[in-house]
Amino acid sequence: MENSGFCNDNYTSETSDDDLVDLTGATCDFPEDVPYLDGDDSAGRSKGGQAQNGSVDVLDLLQGWGSGVGTYDDFNTIDWVREKSKDRDRHREISRKRRQSITALLLSVSDAFSGWLLMLLIGLMSGALAGGIDIAAHWLTDLKEGVCLNGFWFNHEHCCWNSKETTFQERHRCPQWKSWAELTVGVTEGASAYVVNYLMYVIWALLFSFLAVFLVRAFAPYACGSGIPEIKTILSGFIIRGYLGKWTLVIKTITLVLAVASGLSLGKEGPLVHVACCCGNIFCHLFTKYRKNEAKRREVLSAASAVGVSVAFGAPIGGVLFSLEEVSYYFPLKTLWRSFFAALVAAFTLRSINPFGNSRLVLFYVEFHTPWHLLELFPFVLLGIFGGLWGALFIRANIAWCRRRKATRLGRYPVLEVAVVSLATAVLAFPNDYTRMSGSELISELFNDCSLLDSSKLCDYGPLAKGGEPAGNLSEGTVGQAERPAGPGVYTAVWQLAMALLFKMAITVVTFGMKVPSGLFIPSMAVGAVAGRLLGIGMEQLAYYHHDWDMFHGWCSPGAHCITPGLYAMLGAAACLGGVTRMTVSLVVIMFELTGGLEYIVPLMAAVMTSKWVADALGREGIYEAHIRLNGYPFLEPKEEFVHKTLATDVMRPRRSDPPLSVVTQDGMTVEELEGLISDTSYSGFPVVVSPESHRLVGFVLRRDLVISIDNARRCQEGIVGVSRVIFTEHTPVEAQGAPPPLNLRAILDLSPLAITDHTPMEITVDIFRKLGLRQCLVTQNGRLLGIITKKDILKHMAQMANRDPDSILFN
Repeated sequence: MENSGFCNDNYTSETSDDDLVDLTGATCDFPEDVPYLDGDDSAGRSKGGQAQNGSVDVLDLLQGWGSGVGTYDDFNTIDWVREKSKDRDRHREISRKRRQSITALLLSVSDAFSGWLLMLLIGLMSGALAGGIDIAAHWLTDLKEGVCLNGFWFNHEHCCWNSKETTFQERHRCPQWKSWAELTVGVTEGASAYVVNYLMYVIWALLFSFLAVFLVRAFAPYACGSGIPEIKTILSGFIIRGYLGKWTLVIKTITLVLAVASGLSLGKEGPLVHVACCCGNIFCHLFTKYRKNEAKRREVLSAASAVGVSVAFGAPIGGVLFSLEEVSYYFPLKTLWRSFFAALVAAFTLRSINPFGNSRLVLFYVEFHTPWHLLELFPFVLLGIFGGLWGALFIRANIAWCRRRKATRLGRYPVLEVAVVSLATAVLAFPNDYTRMSGSELISELFNDCSLLDSSKLCDYGPLAKGGEPAGNLSEGTVGQAERPAGPGVYTAVWQLAMALLFKMAITVVTFGMKVPSGLFIPSMAVGAVAGRLLGIGMEQLAYYHHDWDMFHGWCSPGAHCITPGLYAMLGAAACLGGVTRMTVSLVVIMFELTGGLEYIVPLMAAVMTSKWVADALGREGIYEAHIRLNGYPFLEPKEEFVHKTLATDVMRPRRSDPPLSVVTQDGMTVEELEGLISDTSYSGFPVVVSPESHRLVGFVLRRDLVISIDNARRCQEGIVGVSRVIFTEHTPVEAQGAPPPLNLRAILDLSPLAITDHTPMEITVDIFRKLGLRQCLVTQNGRLLGIITKKDILKHMAQMANRDPDSILFN
């Protein structure tokens, strides 16, 4: 896949969850019907394994068939109903045994506690990795501009902390920190110093970006992109072996630091969700109930998604809401509690590491002293409109660029693409102070409320109060709290910010989706923060020069500080991020946790909601849903309504022009005939019927379970040959004298497959697939099997109804 999704370079898939997968090969022979999963050993079909008298336990039945029965192949969808039933059987067995001995009781307590222990491990690991990423990225970013003589491992800020020759006004200048021009040509100013610093900035940016794309291509192709579209798909029940493996975690952690330090227009927040989910998946292998149950594992991954946002922004509550609103497909109440605990542990770990050096958990702490006024809701809504327009425009432009990358030769040279974009970014960014700094630093600068000691150009206001009265007539405590005329520094900053806005809008379109780890939160927030700060400065100067206008009457008197440009930057950042991702509740909570601006929830809500309305009017999909559809992932969007009046019979297979439905009879096929059916078809499962004539439905059996069970029976069960009868009945019939013994595979049969009638409306069928997480559904008429509807058929039908290419579904 060529965008933020899979970054495939010919790798092959084995049985381990940590192995990489060749997506190109998977596209050609994707199973026609039903599902798959991660290596789950002895778990079987919980419904099919139960005898009708209830005397036989499903887990006991499946132990005899060996490893692999009940598991899924790569690039398949899990059976949520089966997995939940399997977990209930396991829990029932533990509850039954706990009364028999102290050991069983301790095992029961251990089983109940294992989920919380797993959350603790995920929180600790994710918080530690996030802290290390923050520190390393800050150091490498500063390395592009110079080096610390006290120790090359110190970044600029840490280098100057212990200097006794540094003043507060010039706290970023100290003798211990040397720019590359000082080290090479011995000067700090002038044309030669500028050229040397410019050249070193570009060289370091190219080196970091090249290392990032090289490591991704060579060791972990899945480490590219943000990972959120794939996480959403995996949480919906899809299996992608290796996407959450150990190599992906190691390479993504390293290359994320390099990509952020290179100065590319990307962030680390989305990839940190992927990193946290990798931690969750790896730790799941330590606990049997999560290792062997894909539905339980996805509950853990939902909590890990919350952890990712918690450590990315220092927003534990916002992380939980993000997981609930944006990425999770199945989110029970128990998962909510555990997500909260894991996010708490991760935030505490990050706070202990203190990567920002300010003893705060929040990334962009603000301290606005002026309350907002009701009349300011109008410019706040304008920022929301801008955010919605930018979000819709960005999604269309980025998807169009990614399609071009997939369809042209550009996609064949990812290293060259990253190098060219990195070179262009560095060359164009260095001359402008606001594009040279990192995205997080830029946002922090724009959120800042000017005070007396600020030396930023954004705080360079004129010395006179309104009417030519000297500012000295104001008391010292009110200087900086009154509206003042913009000085030369502010005007310089305004045009630089305007250029930075155009640059960020354009370069982010081509950056997101390259073969390096790339998040979208920080670039989107940076675009909105720049636009908001510009609008805030404009409103501030309007209030200064025209305070007698009716709109300012009564709340913005001369000499009063009534407009806060930093607040406008904060609202613009939220609006643009909301327009791109279509987040609402979780975004508002993330923003006030991110900034500490609890007083400004109402303006945040107004801007974010307006942004969503405007963006939805221009296109219903957020950026992650658009990339899911671009990559053809089998994802049923729960927010999308099915409004077409079609029936199950219009979607099911076989259709009139298709060959008859491939079925297995309950007692009329031999091992040889069954193996021939498996080799002649590519389906992932087969309906089991009473006979070819009656087509009365008995159950459903998975292809993988058949293959493994027959292979195990040939090796371990005496007398099983090609002419042995395969039966799925409860009682084994008596065979004729001299006939080989039959092979009873009832243990792998799902006796209660979900079935609908041929006249079931498709809107109900789609809801069933969404809410139950089905892989396939059988279609009957008066108990007689007519056909089958798979998740792939649903997605193709929905694409066809929306006038899209139905063949784009499942890895185009």
